[in-house]
Formats: sequence, structure tokens, C-alpha cells
Amino acid sequence: MTTHELLVKAKEAKSKLSGIGVDDINRALSAMANCLVANTEDILSANALDIEAAKGNISEVMIDRLMLSPERIQAMADGIRDVAALPCPVGRVLQRHERADGLVIEKTSVALGVVAIIYESRPNVTSDAAALALKSGNVCVLRCGKEAHRSADAIVKALREGLKTAGLPEDMVLLIEDTTRASANELMTADGYVDLLIPRGGKGLISACVRNATVPCIQTGTGICHIYVDSSADLDMALDIVENAKCSRPSVCNAEEVLVVAEDIADRFLPMLKERLVDNRAENPVELRLDEKAMSIIEGTPAGADDFDTEFLDYILAVKIVGGVDEAIEHINAHSTGHSEAIVTSDEKSAEKFTLGIDSSSVYVNASTRFTDGGEFGLGCEMGISTQKLHARGPMGLGELNTYKYIIKGKGHIR
Repeated sequence: MTTHELLVKAKEAKSKLSGIGVDDINRALSAMANCLVANTEDILSANALDIEAAKGNISEVMIDRLMLSPERIQAMADGIRDVAALPCPVGRVLQRHERADGLVIEKTSVALGVVAIIYESRPNVTSDAAALALKSGNVCVLRCGKEAHRSADAIVKALREGLKTAGLPEDMVLLIEDTTRASANELMTADGYVDLLIPRGGKGLISACVRNATVPCIQTGTGICHIYVDSSADLDMALDIVENAKCSRPSVCNAEEVLVVAEDIADRFLPMLKERLVDNRAENPVELRLDEKAMSIIEGTPAGADDFDTEFLDYILAVKIVGGVDEAIEHINAHSTGHSEAIVTSDEKSAEKFTLGIDSSSVYVNASTRFTDGGEFGLGCEMGISTQKLHARGPMGLGELNTYKYIIKGKGHIR
């Protein structure tokens, strides 16, 4: 089926959504979660083919990002159930104003309509996006990268089986068959069919969507995330946070890519850092790319011109030494992609200055950037991490997949 034919189906399904109640939606989500688990074997078989085809073409950490397991499929199903348990945003009155003459004006939350997602090699995005779109009253059109297409196809078949079981139109969740650039370009310019386009992936994909889209588009994902270790920091705490942010899953957008260290504690902290992330990690040691000051303290790779502007998505960490919190804020704002930044400090004034001065969607004090996630933020799961400022910012949940309209109730009022 062509991309245009799928978009026509999505538009037809959109017209049917307004008559479906929240109880029916929740029942469908439960059935989708059950079908996902019931089809685990088929999904894993499809994923194994994707993994085999990707070997030698993408890095090992990206292979991990692509790989599914029974536990990961169960987690995907649990994410759908978490979304089902959340309040439905559709129809919520955001503001109410009653004029002196009795005219009532209500700003009311409504679905966007057809939400299209272009994503790359994370199969779990398939179920997360479908669940969030459905619960927020939207039709979901999915376009994944070729590396994950077999996995996504098996997942979508299971989700559509759940919709059918619950008596809802299967076309509320659609997967585009074409994985070439042509289908991505068609989504970007599908005026009249796509109400919101969300790209999830690398810098090239997001830049292409923002540059070429004629439909509304939200900029997401690219994460050059920083951690600043302040002069007053508990250094053991800082090591734990940095290791978690860099090493727990380096292929995701909320992983740390740059470490900024106050010069007052650099002589003590950097040897501790090297011991923890390099010397004591026989498996997957972190390559430290050091600025000139850091190179004078520990061994590592000299930082290149682009290393403080690169999303490595690997066991690589750029390290910068600064004079203090003001210089840290200046450096981070100059090189950040607006995703997530953290400060490790015992000084409340430094923490306040950092949280107020950093211009990113999520700013942490004494915690890992790895928490920037819809599930961790209580959103069930997420449609993506918005790094822009209009409409949505940070992890996108149900509320960010709605817009609003004004409903005005009168009794023969005239102006």
C-alpha cells in the first residue's frame, strides 16, 4: 500500500475517533498490551532478522538499542497499560470565563487528529507512540527506519489485532511500508492529512524534518547532555551520577555526552573519574576526550574541535574544565541542544543559579540526566523529548498530543 493510500485511511479513521468513549479506548489499550505479549515469539523472530541485517552496519550500542527481548516486550506492554490508567486529556476544560452578561467561554482540550512519527532504530517507540496517540484521541501513522522495519511490522500487527479484538477500527494505528526517503518526504509535506509530525532520531533526520516540513513539526531528541560538577560537590555522588548518565545506556538521547568540571576540584576529581570510567571498566571503558586543562591532569584523547558539539551515543565523554558555575552555564548554553543538563553541588546558591540560567527542557540538581523519560516523569511513556519551546517541551505525553479550542455557550447573546 502506498504512503498516500495509508494517509487516506488515517484521515478516514480520524473522523471515527470523536465518537469513541474513553472506556472503549482503555479496553482497546488493554487488548493491545495483551496481544503484544501473546505475539512475543513472532516479534522476537522479526527482531532477530533486523539484528542480523544490522550487524556490521551499525555500532554495538545501536544494536542494543534495536534489540528486543521478552523482558523489553513485557515492558512495552506495561507502558501501554500505564497509559490506559492515566486520565484522558480530551474534553478537559483548561480555562473557563463567564462574562457579566452570562456568556460562558471555555478553553477545551481536543485531539490534534492524525499524528505521524518518523523514527529510526528503537522498536519500542512503535507501541509507545500508538498507545499515547490513541489515548489522546489521535490516529497514529508510524514510519520507522529500515533497520527496525520487520520488528515494527510485527509489533503493529499485534497492536492492530488488539484494536480489532476491542471492536475499534484497526486503522487507528498504521505503519508505512516504504522505508525510503520518499515516504519521509511525503509525510513532511502531507498537508491536509497530517496534523502533527514528530521526528525521533539523529540530528540529520530532525534537521531534515524541521527544514522541509510544511506540516506542523516538533523538534525532538538530539541530546548533547551535560553534567557540571561544582566545586562544592560530593565527589563520590558525582562519580555515581556521571557513570550512570554515561554508561547505563549510552545509545539513548538522555545519556551524558559532556562533563564540565570546576577547576577547584579537577585535580582530585579527574583521577577518580579515570579510575571509575576507564581503568576499572574492563568491558566498555569510556574514551575521555579532554580539553587542554584536563589533559594536564589525566591521560586521555585530546578533544577535537567538534567534540563538545557531538552526540556520541557511545562510550565517549568530552571533558571541559571551567572556572565556576557562571562559566559552566555559559559553556553549556553555547553547546547544548536544549535536552537535559545537571549540576552536582552542595551549594544551594549554585544550584539556583544553574537551574535559572540553563536554557534546556530538563535541568537536574544532584541527579542523573537519564531520568528524562516519559515513564520516569509519570507520563506512562513518551512520544519523544521536545527540545523546542513552542507547544511542547521535554518529554511529550498525552497533554502534548492535544491542542485546544474555545467552546462558547450563550443564551441568545448578540454583540
